[in-house]
Amino acid sequence: MTDTTVADAVRDSWVDTRAPAAWRPYLRMMRADRPIGWWLLLLPCWWGLALAGAGGGFRAYDAWLALAFVVGAVAMRGAGCCLNDIVDRNIDAKVARTRSRPIPSGAITVRQAVACMAGLCLVGLAVLLTMNGAAIAIAFGSLVFVAIYPFMKRVTYWPQLFLGLAFNWGALVGWAAQAGGLGWPAVWLYLAGICWTIGYDTIYACQDKEDDALIGVKSTALRFGAWTREWVAGFYAGAAVLAGAAMAAAGLGLGALLAGGFAAHLAWQVRRLDPDDAEGCLRLFRSNREAGLLLVGAILLAGAAA
Repeated sequence: MTDTTVADAVRDSWVDTRAPAAWRPYLRMMRADRPIGWWLLLLPCWWGLALAGAGGGFRAYDAWLALAFVVGAVAMRGAGCCLNDIVDRNIDAKVARTRSRPIPSGAITVRQAVACMAGLCLVGLAVLLTMNGAAIAIAFGSLVFVAIYPFMKRVTYWPQLFLGLAFNWGALVGWAAQAGGLGWPAVWLYLAGICWTIGYDTIYACQDKEDDALIGVKSTALRFGAWTREWVAGFYAGAAVLAGAAMAAAGLGLGALLAGGFAAHLAWQVRRLDPDDAEGCLRLFRSNREAGLLLVGAILLAGAAA
């Protein structure tokens, strides 16, 4: 097995410095050195859990749910990366930033990647089965979007929309795990997350515009072109408004006001955005962990004040 360094990996991360050499290709495929991915999958889960608890009252079991969502997000984000790399292995081989990833570089085989993905899915399933029936049923509904997302960049300029549909499903699961079913606040929160994801993943896609155009891969970054900042601003505004609507629908009167921190962070990103600055785009993309945590804090504060 070849131990290669991935071009877009974090330099001198724990994967390269402390993980056993035999594990490194798998950890790189899982993006274990880049936690922003599982944070972006986790945060909508915490939004839904916090919103349901703030409106209806928290229980001791909710502490387990908060931790369970962390474990599930890490496992399922890793599984999603495995699937994405299996599907995109030929495309990745043609893109400078991704050609050194474990599969196209030959560090691991497709069969090994499938086995890794299966193991991670079992971890995610074990965590999910500790939740109520409504959360389990709703969670399985996300599999449709998870399965089709890796193919969308081949057929539409809006793959970021399908990523949003998949990545923010946790808002529905988090709400259901706490409340025992769905409600309109969870739906508004899910829609807010979709807008948020289209915005931040457009910023992320700006890094690959030239390569994507050459090999025929589609993205909103290419679709929006010179109007990228304006489109991102529009989707971010939608995310902030819908998040405030979710909090209001849950009976949190201060919701719209306290969601202002989330909105301010998104506005800061738009002001700083230069679609032609790849490194700057990556920094802004990663800053969405803080944006999402601001919304978690806003929901909890609004609930405490209700």
